[in-house]
This record gives sequence, C-alpha cells and structure tokens, in this order.
Amino acid sequence: MPTPLPAPYLVGLSAPAAALIGLDPAQVDDDVVAVLAGNRVPERAQPLAAVYSGHQFGVWAGQLGDGRAMLLGDVATPDGPVELQWKGAGMTPYSRMGDGRAVLRSSIREFLCSEAMHALGIPTTRALSVAGSDQGVVRETIETSAVVIRMAPSFVRFGSFEHWFYRNDETRLRTLADYVIDRFYPALRGEDNPYAALLEEVTRRTARLIAHWQAVGFMHGVMNTDNMSILGQTLDYGPFGFMEAFDAQHICNHSDNQGRYSYAMQPQIGHWNCYALAQALVPLIGNVEETQEALDVYQGEFAATVDRLLHAKLGLAQIPEHADADRALFDALFGVLQANHADFTLFFRRLSSLQAGSNAGDEPLRDLFIDRPAFDAWADQYRQRLRLEGSVDAGRGAAMNAVNPKYVLRNYLAQAAIEKAQHKDFSEVERLLQVLQKPFDEQPENEHYAALPPDWASTLEVSCSS
Repeated sequence: MPTPLPAPYLVGLSAPAAALIGLDPAQVDDDVVAVLAGNRVPERAQPLAAVYSGHQFGVWAGQLGDGRAMLLGDVATPDGPVELQWKGAGMTPYSRMGDGRAVLRSSIREFLCSEAMHALGIPTTRALSVAGSDQGVVRETIETSAVVIRMAPSFVRFGSFEHWFYRNDETRLRTLADYVIDRFYPALRGEDNPYAALLEEVTRRTARLIAHWQAVGFMHGVMNTDNMSILGQTLDYGPFGFMEAFDAQHICNHSDNQGRYSYAMQPQIGHWNCYALAQALVPLIGNVEETQEALDVYQGEFAATVDRLLHAKLGLAQIPEHADADRALFDALFGVLQANHADFTLFFRRLSSLQAGSNAGDEPLRDLFIDRPAFDAWADQYRQRLRLEGSVDAGRGAAMNAVNPKYVLRNYLAQAAIEKAQHKDFSEVERLLQVLQKPFDEQPENEHYAALPPDWASTLEVSCSS
C-alpha cells in the first residue's frame, strides 16, 4: 500500500495522457490529487509491487523489484487496457534499503520526457501526472519528494523473466510467459513454438526501438535488463539525455564510468540484453538453435530501421541501386558531425532548408561547423544525391520537418523547469510540456526553446540518482 505524502499538490498533468483514461483536467480537485499522490487508493484498486531481477552494467545483480513503484491496476481505453503505476509512493518489499520515494527533480524529468518521446513517435511508457510534497528525502542532498503516475499496457521487463530463470522456477517462468503471450501477443499462440516466437518479436521490437533512439539522438543512460520493456517501449527514465554537440562516445550518465551505455554502444547493448532474455527463455523454447534463430533477427531489423529513418531524416528516397552509396553518404555525414561536434537536433532541422541547386541558404547550417569546408564538401555530395532523384526543395523540406524535431527535452531546459518548480512555480513545467507535445511544429513564439544550449548547460550532470 502507498505511504501518504504530507500536503500533496499538483505539479503537472498531461492532458493527452489524461484523455486516454477519460480524466478531464478541469475536474482535477483535491480528491483526485490525493489519488495521484498515493494518498487515496481508488475503489477496486489492489496495489501490488512486482519482483524482478536483472543485469546492471553487465553484472548479475540478483533480485531487484519495484522498490518505489506500485501498480494500481488497469483502465480500459480505446487502444486496450492501460496499467497505472505510482512511482515514489513509498516503500515496498523490494525497496533495498531505500525509502521508496522519488524526488521532484527526477519526477519532473520522467514526466516531461515520457510525454516528449510519445510526441516524437517513439514507443514509450506515458506519464499522467506529477504530485509533489514538501516532505524531504535524502539523496546527495535533502530534496523534496514527488510521485509520478506512469502508464503502459505492461511494466513487465526482461528482468521479470530472468528472476524466475535464475531461481530455477520453470513453473512461474512459464506462467509469466503465457500471460505475456496471451495478453499482448495472442497471435503468437498459434506458432509452432510460441516461446521462440515471443523472443523473436521482442527482439525485433527492441531493435526498432533503439534505432529510433539513435535517429533522434536519445540516450537512455541505464540500459540494464531490468529497465528493458517486454513490449519494446522506452522504460524507466533516469539519467537520460538528448545529443547536443555530437559525439558518438557521449555518456549521458555520470555514474557510467566505463561508458557501457554511451550513444554508440546502445545498439550493441540492446542486442546483449536480448541475449540475457533469451537465456531466461531457453527452458521454455527447448533448444539453443531456435533461441539463436530468434536472436538473429536483431541486427537486420536494426540496420533496416536505421536505414529507413536516416533516409527520411535526409529527405531521400530508398533506391536499392544506390544503397551502398547512401550508406557512404551517411557515414561521411556522421564523420563530419563528430569532427565538428555540431548540434545534432539543430543540424537535421536546418538541413530541411538546404536547396538542391544552390548553396545560397547554407549559412545557418555552416554556422554549426568549425570546419566549414568539410561541411561544404559533404553538402556537395548530398546535393548530387538530391538531384539524382529529382528532389523538389519544398516537398522535401516539409517531409524532413515532419520527422526531424525542432524541440527536444534538452537537459538545461528540464533544469530550468525544475528550479522554478522547487520554488513552487510550476509554470515552466506546463509551458515546456506544451512545447514538447508539438516537437515538429515551428512554434515561433517558443523559438528560444530550440536555441543552442548556453555554456552553463555543459556543466550539468545526471546520474543514477537522477
């Protein structure tokens, strides 16, 4: 059961997420806030905390579990049942010497990023609300506490399966797998080996998810197996970050001393995590050969998804006979971005204004590069490719702006909203949420949210406690 927060107040509410479950933001009163904060348990709800295990930074960590999360239950929506989960509502049997609480800082970050990722079209858990309290909790310093309500069809993780495998409990392992298949992948029940089919489908979804992360410059920060969704959704927002000055080796998590979860490593780690899930499913699949075949789809799925997304980001058609040349063009682009540490989001957004037949409008793009001749050389190759397919500037630019966001949740923007919220001013949380819900729109009145980050932003650090 949740532990009530003293004098809770509403920090933020996502209207689109509320609409999914039929909640009218205009009707959110003190009684509703009490539910959002975990101070009142809704009628018919039977809160539970789930056990799971996992590999953390590549090392088997044993039993983990919902240390500060509790499932209320699920709600019927037009798209199917959605589970609601308190995060930060107090201790559970799996709190592992913690207090079961979440801090306002991390809660705002998860709330904003969950909804931002959804607006970007990337599979993710959703966030309904943040409720705060002046109750202090101890992290590196004493911070105020908060509760997020997260939403997803399921919060089952890779580590949920690992838990029963490493306990040699095949009965419960099978029960869990059957539940996941019957509820979320019913079409797989008719396969010759439903458990192998489950692994293959989860592997495909994971590969596609991480391809989408790479394409938008998102870095998760803690890709432990207990933070990997069995549905292929982005799960557990902690020390995440969006790429700014491009560096493929960038590490967004200050706690990640070895760079295991750097931007460049995310695809490989996604594959590694699928192997960890596969290990747990071997007793059900029955043989290693079918298990390996299910895993083998990862690299092809990832490569195909990245190729499709990069073609869209550059406004290019996928032409089979130009596949090798296009890959060389992409590699050359990322080489120039790396050498110049050009801003990832701004580059792709501004690229939509490039003209196929003239370099007259290139200055906003060139300004992102120290070595401008290097950019010019790549731009010449790009223009040749555009002319090859007879690309029309206006149509291409509109299509590129529909897939290259202008607004992402940069850490400094989140920090500015957090600092105001810590002084009970939640206006920036609301304003930033509104901006991020329309990431591809121009929003001229919000132009400053799309600017290059200020110098002080480079000093921000987020860690596992974030």
